[in-house]
Amino acid sequence: MDNQEPSRTALVTAYARAYHQIADRPRILTDPLAARLLGVTDDELSEFDSPAADPESSLGALRFGVSDRPRRLFFAARARFAEDRVAEAVTTGVRQVVILGAGLDTFAYRNPYPGLRVFEVDHPATQAWKHRRLAASGIDRPEALAFVPVDFETDSLATRLDEAGFSRTEPAVFVWLGVVYYLTPDAARATLDYIARQSESVEVVFDYLADTDEDRAQLRARAQRAAAVGEPWFSYFAPHDIAAQLRALGFTDIEDHAAANLIAGYLDGPGEFDGAPPQSLRPIRILRASR
Repeated sequence: MDNQEPSRTALVTAYARAYHQIADRPRILTDPLAARLLGVTDDELSEFDSPAADPESSLGALRFGVSDRPRRLFFAARARFAEDRVAEAVTTGVRQVVILGAGLDTFAYRNPYPGLRVFEVDHPATQAWKHRRLAASGIDRPEALAFVPVDFETDSLATRLDEAGFSRTEPAVFVWLGVVYYLTPDAARATLDYIARQSESVEVVFDYLADTDEDRAQLRARAQRAAAVGEPWFSYFAPHDIAAQLRALGFTDIEDHAAANLIAGYLDGPGEFDGAPPQSLRPIRILRASR
């Protein structure tokens, strides 16, 4: 993590979501603020639509994240899935959503629900860069938004959220995308434990890397490449193991999707993902759990 900029992962995700707006039809996620927050035009985004010679370099990873259509569609689909879950929760009276590892997410600035408070939790360096980009792009900070600077490995999430005005005695949705695999297992478990200990109904949406016999070799190879560029992966879960952990914490309603299946659902059918899913998507899953 550079002390002056967001992580490479946050930038790749933001550029991919911005390019999704102009490149993909049907569009899975509508996000008119993605490119504006980054300060790029459609023409500049289009220049990224070519594979890089070295996908593990900073620029190469950015190009790869934009030009790799399956990966790009997953970034859009996981955000859409989370926002759909928030929309459903609002209809039941939920008025708090916590976005853990918010990165350059723009939901808080597109929030269509009066009375819904959004807490953006992220590393202080990423939040500082986002503050500068918001000011430069002229995107107003909503009154219902609270920034919560947290380093998941060293800070107390409970303390930081309490200080920001989060109420543990009211229902909430926690959105936790693109973060879990970068945390140690202890940090991931501690966060899930905190979420589960809310006094009212709570829901969490997160993606994770599935550690299965079929994909283990590929997963380890990709983990080595991620570590080589300074963003190592630490946590993997077998689907039945993470489900068991969540049930032990009191979650009773668990919904788990393979990445390719999630995308296909938004594209009204398997289409380009007929047969075996793309290698870049095989280990990735997204899960919703509530109690």
